[in-house]
Amino acid sequence: MAARISVITVTIAAAFLFWASFAGASETNPEAAFVKKTISSHKIVIFSKSYCPYCRKAKSVFKELNQVPHVVELDERENGWDIQDALSEIVGRRTVPQVFIDGKHIGGSDDTVEAYESGKLHKLLGIAEKHRDDL
Repeated sequence: MAARISVITVTIAAAFLFWASFAGASETNPEAAFVKKTISSHKIVIFSKSYCPYCRKAKSVFKELNQVPHVVELDERENGWDIQDALSEIVGRRTVPQVFIDGKHIGGSDDTVEAYESGKLHKLLGIAEKHRDDL
C-alpha cells in the first residue's frame, strides 16, 4: 500500500513539475504564450506575412472553402519576428505561412493545398467536399 501511494505521489509531482515548467515557459516568453493562446482560441489560424505569395495561396484555400481564418500578419506587428521565433520553437519551422486547425498544426502552404486537394481539409473542418477549381 505504501509503495502504491509513493508511486501516485511521484506521478502527481512529475505532472505538476511538467505543468509548472510549461506554464513558466509561456510566462517568460510572451510571444510563445500569444501563439499558444491564439491557436487555442480560434478554429483556423494562419500565421502569415501580407506580402508573401505562399501565404496568399494558403489563405485562398480557405476563401475557396468559404471559411474565415484568424490571420496574424507578422509583418504588420512590432513583435512579428519574435512571434516567428516562437513559432519556430513550437512547430520546428520558421517559414510562413503556418496553418492550424482546431489547435492542430497543418503545416505551410504546400501542406495546406495538399490537404485541400486530398479532401483532408474538408474532413478537418467538418464540411462537405464539392467540386472545386484548381488554385
